[in-house]
Amino acid sequence: MSFRIERDSLGEIKVPSDKYWGAQTQRSLENFEIGDEHFPVEFIHAYGIIKQVAAEVNSGLGILDKELAEVIIEAAQEVIDGKHVDQFPLVVWQTGSGTQTNMNLNEVISNDHVNKSQSTNDTFPTAINISAAVTVNENLLPKVKGLKDALSAKAEEFKSIVKLGRTHLQDATPLTLGQVFSGYSSQLDHAIRSIRNALPHLYELPMGGTAVGTGINAPDGFGEKSAEGISAKTGLPFITGENKFEGLGAHDAAVEMSGALTTLAAALNKIANDIRFLGGGPRSGIGEII
Repeated sequence: MSFRIERDSLGEIKVPSDKYWGAQTQRSLENFEIGDEHFPVEFIHAYGIIKQVAAEVNSGLGILDKELAEVIIEAAQEVIDGKHVDQFPLVVWQTGSGTQTNMNLNEVISNDHVNKSQSTNDTFPTAINISAAVTVNENLLPKVKGLKDALSAKAEEFKSIVKLGRTHLQDATPLTLGQVFSGYSSQLDHAIRSIRNALPHLYELPMGGTAVGTGINAPDGFGEKSAEGISAKTGLPFITGENKFEGLGAHDAAVEMSGALTTLAAALNKIANDIRFLGGGPRSGIGEII
């Protein structure tokens, strides 16, 4: 393998010649050589959107050379399109704020200009919010709704099938299999509502808060214009967070969504286990569902 020499404030370091990343990424690979838990591709794509929008906003505000901005925008689009997945090798085990991953994006896309008006402390949580909101809207919710609709259809199909009810496996009053499946459908309906109720907090982006939430070293309006640009690119109603100190200092939006997803997971587990239990057999199980 051939190498090139990259330099940073700590000195020189060898980087493989076929890699786009620079010194900071290489140091993270060497200093945090632990585990194999990498950032999901959705997170990297979200970070690409952040870098592209930042270049557009900085250029529009007149603080970034237009030609340089165009190159950054083009390179960021390649990241968004998933063309350089192998250039983002870092594991999640690194500094608390994710500085090396932010630098990885900056180095692969271009140079320090990519990070203008930003900090890891505001872009990293912004990437969390974007990737979570996009994945929930585009992937999770449509599939959960499809399952809910299928269960609703089965509830209608099974409405005339009378079965024994049970409490703690003991005989209870009768009900229909359709009524049982209507309960499953209702569980997913409520889970979907909880997830949708958690989305507005994710839509509040901390970008523009820079290092500590004050917005130092970012021009006026950067956070607002960035949120507008991210909203336009994703088709989701992202806005700039009203309080950047919360957005940087805590991750309550992600925790709130995690809670909603935990409820969904519990509902799916209950539904699956009910069907597995009622289908148990053929000799010693309940054997009601074939």
